[in-house]
Amino acid sequence: MWADKLKLSKQLVRTVTEAGFNNPKEVQLKTLARIAGGQDLLVAGPEGCGKTTTYVLAVLNRIKQGFGDAPRVLILVENKEKVEAVSGQFKLFNKNKSLQIVGLYPAPGIEAQMDALADGSDVVVATPDRARAIYLKLGLNLNKVELLIVDDADLIIKQGMQLPVAELANSIAKAQHLVFTEVVHDKLWKMIDPFMKLPATVEVEELSETDLVTYEQLLYQVPNFRTKLNLLYLFLADAELFTKAIVFANTVFTAEKLYKSLQQRLKHEVALFNPEFFDVTGFKDLFEFKASTSARILIVANENSGLTDVLDIPFILHFELPLEQEIFIKRVTNPSPQEKNETLAITFATDLELNAVKKIEQAIGQKIPVAALPDDLHIEKEQKPETEEKKAVKVKNPDPEPGTAFHEKKASNAKTYNFSSGEKAKMNNKRKH
Repeated sequence: MWADKLKLSKQLVRTVTEAGFNNPKEVQLKTLARIAGGQDLLVAGPEGCGKTTTYVLAVLNRIKQGFGDAPRVLILVENKEKVEAVSGQFKLFNKNKSLQIVGLYPAPGIEAQMDALADGSDVVVATPDRARAIYLKLGLNLNKVELLIVDDADLIIKQGMQLPVAELANSIAKAQHLVFTEVVHDKLWKMIDPFMKLPATVEVEELSETDLVTYEQLLYQVPNFRTKLNLLYLFLADAELFTKAIVFANTVFTAEKLYKSLQQRLKHEVALFNPEFFDVTGFKDLFEFKASTSARILIVANENSGLTDVLDIPFILHFELPLEQEIFIKRVTNPSPQEKNETLAITFATDLELNAVKKIEQAIGQKIPVAALPDDLHIEKEQKPETEEKKAVKVKNPDPEPGTAFHEKKASNAKTYNFSSGEKAKMNNKRKH
C-alpha cells in the first residue's frame, strides 16, 4: 500500500490505487518524500523502474489548483513520443481538470504551440530544443517556474541537447531541480553542475532474476573512440598474454579501420573475418583462425558476421557493443559452466555507450565489474565535431599513424597493466591456449 510517509494527498493516493498502482516502487519509496521536502535530486534507474510516474505524482501533489497564467513546472524530455507519453501519465492521474498541461516538440507551425502557451499553462512538457526556441521568441514565460525536471537526461545528452537544457535552467531564477537518468557519467555531471547545487543522488537497481552464467567479464570506461584505440593496442601488443583474441566492432568500416591500424604494428598477427578484398589477411571460418599458428587477433564486424559462438577463445573484446543486446549476451554466456573455462570477455565503453551496458546488466542479472584503466594508457583529449570534420577533409589517410592514435609504451612500462593481482592471474591463465 502507499504509505503516509510518501507525503501524497489522500485524493492522489486514491487516484493512484484506482489506476492499478497498488504498491509504490523502490524509486518512489526513495524519492517522493525528498521531492516534497524541496531537495534537488539526481535519480538513476533502469527503464521501467517508475521514474516518470514518480515525478508526475510529485507534480500533481505539489500543484493543488491550476492558475493558468504561466507554467510552474517545466519538464524536459528527449523527443515528441516522450512528450506525449508524459502528458498521457498526467491525464491518467490528474483529477484536477483545471490543471493545464502543454506539450512542446519540433513540428511544423511553431505558432500553434505558442498560442497554446498564451491560453494558459501550469505544466509544460517539452523537448529542450523546442522549449528554447519558443523561449527565445518570448513565447515561454519561465518567471514562475518553481520545479525543473530533466527526464532521460542520458538520452538528451546522446542527442547533443545539453546547451538548450543549460540555457533554460539558467534562465529560471530559483527552482527545485530533479534529474532522472538511466546512467550517470562525466558528460551528465558537466551538463547539470552549473544549475544543480549539491544534489542528493538516488540509485535504483532492478536486475533480472534470470540465473545466467557468463564468462568472466571486465568493463573499461574510456572517454572517446581514440582512447579506445590506444587501449586496444596496449592490450593486444602483449603477445604472451593475448594468445588468441576476437575483437568485435559494429560496422565493416570500423572493422577494416581497426585491422589497418593494428596491422601497421602487429603485421601478420592480425586478421579480418570475411574480408572483402583478396589482399587482406582473413578467415571465413572461426576454426581456421583457431588453427592458425601466425594469426592471433581476429577483427569481426557485427553487422554481417552472425558470429556468436566463440567457445575456446581466451579473449573476447567488444570494441563496440552490438545493436542487439541478445548478440552480446549469447557471446558472453558460458555454455559449459560445469567445465573449467578461462575465457575472459572485455568490453570498452564511452559515456554514451553506458546506457547500453546498463540494459545488458539488467538482462543478465549481474553487474559487469569496472576495471581501472592501465597507468600507461594515453588518454586522448575530446575533439569538437567541427575540428574533426575539417581534419577529415585535409587528411587523405584517416588511419592513425604510429605516435598519433596510439601511444607507444616505454620499455620500462611494458606489460605493467593496472590490473589487480587477481585479474592479472586470471588473464595469465590464457597463455596455455
